[in-house]
Amino acid sequence: MALNRMSAADAVGKYIKDGDQIALGGFTVNRNPMLMIREIIRQKIKDLYLVVHSHGQGMELLIGAGCVKRVELAYGGVARFAPTGHRFKKAFLDKTIEVEDYSNFHMTLRFLAGAMGLPFVATKSGLNTDIVRRSGFSAACRGKDRVPEHKLKIIDDPLDPNGGEVIVLPPLKPDVAILHAQFVGDEGTCRICGLSFADIEQAKAAKTVIVTCEEIIPEDIIRQEPDQNSLPHFMVDAVIVAPFGAHPTACHKFYDYDPVHLNLFKNMAREDDRFADYLNEWVYSLDSQEAYLEKVGIRNILKIKANSALGYAPGLDRR
Repeated sequence: MALNRMSAADAVGKYIKDGDQIALGGFTVNRNPMLMIREIIRQKIKDLYLVVHSHGQGMELLIGAGCVKRVELAYGGVARFAPTGHRFKKAFLDKTIEVEDYSNFHMTLRFLAGAMGLPFVATKSGLNTDIVRRSGFSAACRGKDRVPEHKLKIIDDPLDPNGGEVIVLPPLKPDVAILHAQFVGDEGTCRICGLSFADIEQAKAAKTVIVTCEEIIPEDIIRQEPDQNSLPHFMVDAVIVAPFGAHPTACHKFYDYDPVHLNLFKNMAREDDRFADYLNEWVYSLDSQEAYLEKVGIRNILKIKANSALGYAPGLDRR
């Protein structure tokens, strides 16, 4: 099977449209698909419906740039750089986005249910919490534009009369899942090294899967250790080669997160004018990954280069 390799610009143009429900891979400051996120902003895609596990830098950028209408998530922040994302918080308070929250476990279960084609998934996790008591989405939007008719329901265990109550959750079936991986085989087999978070469940639940990767390697090499692979080639619709494609978030074994850039972003994301300057300086004016990395600078890139055995950059000044 031939690899459907393309540019980020072509992938956004072909597969992502206004109003799509998008699952973003990664977790807070780890493996965010940043190259694709910057390209979505440059192409001015609007009204996206994000469904994520816990997300950070990528979600912050998309929300701040005005690309997002609605979010379902477990957490939105950039780790210690912004325990609650500045742009996420502002958009929520200004009511420019609608937000529905679940637990991390709930979101993973919902992606898993979508991947398995289940009508719902049941759990006892979350009973007697505000997650089941409160709803972020308005009643007016329920049952429209991909919004579940119900956030969840509590029912009696249908199989055990002594089992008590269970929560049933709606499945998630995103239009597109966008992931960043370390390796893709030249026929499309995908390998994520280190923690995979909910990426695999997101991809299996989605109609279309776009993967950016650090390296493309021969298919016969990646298949020598099939237990290490994450997705088969037939599930991957498009591949974009993107060295440092998750920067400024980390990519295990390749590079750490970039504290210099994340501190810069933290300071510029607090105010509207300065965030607009960030977009102009780091997104709109840089139309290629090469131009972006040139601006990051070789000195900063070398500082975050990971030790290949440890997977991160020992001694990195993370302040």
